[in-house]
Amino acid sequence: MLQRIFSRAILRPVLSCNLPATGMSQYGPQYVDPVFKKETITALEETGEISQIANVPVKAARHNDTCSVFHSDLVSQFINYVMKNGDKQLARQLVEKGFENMKRLQLERYHLAETDEEKQSIELNPKVLLSRAVENCRPVLQLTPIKRGGVRYQVPVPITEKRSFFLAMKWLLEACREKERTIHFPEKMAWEVLDAAANQGKVIKRKQELHRQCEANRAFAHYRWS
Repeated sequence: MLQRIFSRAILRPVLSCNLPATGMSQYGPQYVDPVFKKETITALEETGEISQIANVPVKAARHNDTCSVFHSDLVSQFINYVMKNGDKQLARQLVEKGFENMKRLQLERYHLAETDEEKQSIELNPKVLLSRAVENCRPVLQLTPIKRGGVRYQVPVPITEKRSFFLAMKWLLEACREKERTIHFPEKMAWEVLDAAANQGKVIKRKQELHRQCEANRAFAHYRWS
């Protein structure tokens, strides 16, 4: 009996010790992230910071990192939001067909334009149109519920950059899926992106409505710090 109690007393501190839950990495703290984009390299050369990382060990680049001029982080993120059930190949095909429809519609407008000024104002690159549409749809403020004195107020707060990009693309996809089921997704995507790039459409109205609600609830803004 005494031997059993003695053995438990010895094992108790060993069993109750908590090990740190830190992630393991094959790279030490002296390793830096890889620089693979030409824009980043040019910016480092202009500031002179590239000489500081010239002789520093570098981590291996990820499999989806690329220095291609045709790669766009925004398009890749948009494809991930379109994807359902992990079928990324289908999502990529749908977005590419949507880009084709956008290019076809813009070319029709380009050939119907009468003056050179109108033709120069028409953007033909679908990636630029998507970037412009997302930038126009990004909200500046959002409403967050805060409870004070048993009452829940809708308080306007600034939105982070990552969250604003997420909401813009989420609203674009929701507007595409709210249209008629008889119309294919690439056509709906082309219409919504072109409308948003021209600062029109449902998503722009939704952003403006959110800003109006934030303006109406600005009297509760001080609850954010209280």
